[in-house]
Amino acid sequence: MELPPNILPDEANPKWMNKGDNAWQLTAATLVGLQSIPGLVIIYGGMVKKKWAINSALMAFYAFAVVLICWVGWGFRMSFGERLVDFWGKPAVALDQKYLLGQAFLGYFPTATMVLFQFVFAAITPILIGGALLGRMNFVAWMIFVPLWHTFSYTIGAFSIWCPNGWLAKLGVIDFAGGFVIHLSSGVAGFTAAYWVGPRIDKDRERFPPNNVLMMLAGAGLLWMGWTGFNGGAQYAASTVASLAALNTHVCAATSLLTWLLLDTVVFGKPSVIGAVQGMITGLVCITPGAGVVQCWAAILMGLISGSLPWYTMMILHSKFNILKQVDDTFAVFHSHAIAGSLGGILTGFFAMPKLCRLFFQVPDWEKYIGLAYGLQTGRTSAGLKQMGIQLIGIVFIVCLNIVTTSLICLFIKLIVPLRLNEEELRIGDDAVHGEEAYALWIDGDRFENAKSNSIYDVDEYPSIMSKNASELQMV
Repeated sequence: MELPPNILPDEANPKWMNKGDNAWQLTAATLVGLQSIPGLVIIYGGMVKKKWAINSALMAFYAFAVVLICWVGWGFRMSFGERLVDFWGKPAVALDQKYLLGQAFLGYFPTATMVLFQFVFAAITPILIGGALLGRMNFVAWMIFVPLWHTFSYTIGAFSIWCPNGWLAKLGVIDFAGGFVIHLSSGVAGFTAAYWVGPRIDKDRERFPPNNVLMMLAGAGLLWMGWTGFNGGAQYAASTVASLAALNTHVCAATSLLTWLLLDTVVFGKPSVIGAVQGMITGLVCITPGAGVVQCWAAILMGLISGSLPWYTMMILHSKFNILKQVDDTFAVFHSHAIAGSLGGILTGFFAMPKLCRLFFQVPDWEKYIGLAYGLQTGRTSAGLKQMGIQLIGIVFIVCLNIVTTSLICLFIKLIVPLRLNEEELRIGDDAVHGEEAYALWIDGDRFENAKSNSIYDVDEYPSIMSKNASELQMV
């Protein structure tokens, strides 16, 4: 029997390529990309004080672009290429068509698809770091920081944990989609960088209201829905594991959001929309290291824990520890990403189901992957304890890596440019740093800042227009 023409292999569709897997992987990459552009751009732009909306959004926009050039230039192969040392790959370009059109190191799709998919993960990580630095970091320093951190921190974590040749991958660490590589890394690096950059001005630390809550929620929605590709694409196949991972992701996020809202309501008397967003994020982060290897009921339990423990560290413990109070972590990425990412890694070590690990890893020695809960159930307690130990080793490695590399990078940048904006720029914000404002009215290329002094309209000739515009600008 002949195959239908649409599935016959040809030069552009080699025998090893699965069109369905390739299509899903490209879709997943797009969904994850949308989490950053425009997702986090919108969240940052709406969640900060009005005077920092442009600066905050542009930090995310810039990071996305510069990481792509670094990624195809050297980052991808340092993360997934030939081994240089046990924790790092050899730098090399990913630009030649012969290399890009060949089969990826995992999955049944081209290397070009893998480069794109892994890029959006690499790009979102420094953008998350930026969440700890908003409202005061020198933009030129940020422009230097992103490619340096990507090169000397992200690639090490990715190679160690995700590359088959990495030392933690060989040890047996479970990080399904980036709880360690992305979220723990960004949380620790963001907190460390915030220490070196210094705090916002006192006025901004005391009062930093979001300038557009609805826009912030729109960005949060993109972030949440985009996580379907984030965790659903980690299997590198349009498989049953991908479906389970996507479902677990949303179940955990919803449970965490509801838990956070409940705690806000019980303790503070009012449900908070910012609290809802934080609860959503901690749930998404927590499930990420185990999304495809835990059962759905475990995802609910992980959501309950991720909606309560990070809430407690952020809302209660934060004010009791001097180091947490002194370091100005603008959007609390330490709690929402470092704490939640570590929590997810530990809970994955407890709830990881052997059968699901077999379906995900598809390696001969799959039996070494077993959560402590199943180890206790099946009489393999030592194997379960070993898995928990490996998860803790992974956490310690990522924490130490990011404290050291982020500190060295910040100290190096200080030799070139200040890490923090000057006092005048901190007082004014976007207009001083970029010469632009998020909510300015423009007419024929001229900013209409003050109705009384504006020369576009004659006051005597257009009194009603001037009066109307003046009142509107007062509202802005």
